Amino acid sequence: MSRSQTLESTDQTQVMGILNVTPDSFSDGGCYTSLESAVERARKIDEAGADIIDIGGESTRPGADPVSVQEEQERILPILERITSNSDIDALVSVDTYKPKVAKAALDAGADIINDQNGLEDPEMQSLVAGRECRAVLMDAVNLPVDNTYSPKTDDIVADVCERLEQRVERARAAGVSDDQLILDPGIGFGTDTEGDLELLARTDEFTALSFPVLVGASRKSFATEFSDLPSNERVGPSLAAHLVAAKGGADIVRVHDVTETVTALRTAEGLWNRQRNQ
Repeated sequence: MSRSQTLESTDQTQVMGILNVTPDSFSDGGCYTSLESAVERARKIDEAGADIIDIGGESTRPGADPVSVQEEQERILPILERITSNSDIDALVSVDTYKPKVAKAALDAGADIINDQNGLEDPEMQSLVAGRECRAVLMDAVNLPVDNTYSPKTDDIVADVCERLEQRVERARAAGVSDDQLILDPGIGFGTDTEGDLELLARTDEFTALSFPVLVGASRKSFATEFSDLPSNERVGPSLAAHLVAAKGGADIVRVHDVTETVTALRTAEGLWNRQRNQ
């Protein structure tokens, strides 16, 4: 069995731990820019019980500067090669990129999953994913680069996101990508305002009804300001609450900064939910 095939090996919601090797990500930019600090962070993510380590080399925060293919590769490839050659790290490895050339280099270096914010819209990315038969996260994003003043015009944000995801799936299929390669991400914070993000989270079950694995990434995002004025690096509580709601709605994977806390909360909640069902 290949590493990527282990993705569906459990009924539990899986945890994707974030490893941003960027100087400017919105919550942890600059924390893991050296190779040794990134390797240590990867070890901690794995030891905390994450199923996937997601490496990002370009920030998508509002106002972030674009990064060239070469610079993004220089950021992610050394840590990726160290992780995939380390027999002590069991987690799968995902690379968060929308650039086909970066994705190809990452797969060549041993990545298992391509996490594409652009929803596999690029024909070159479609062809790469189809040819490599790797797993790919197809995200719905209509607000890239992120603009905090953006406000969607919609009567039903969840229905709109579901429709766009289905259209993106059809385009990926037409390019030769098989259904069992795809993971869907409704794109919390990438095409919605705060009210829209809360609606997406509360109605996670409507995305799982599309019959694909669903990834939800709400970690430390601005929806939390609806309930508190905590800065992004202190939003552990709101992030845990959001991901527990998503898990209850059937999310297969949650993408998080706070791995230890999330794994503990999920396993506790799952144990309690099982007790409720068995009473």
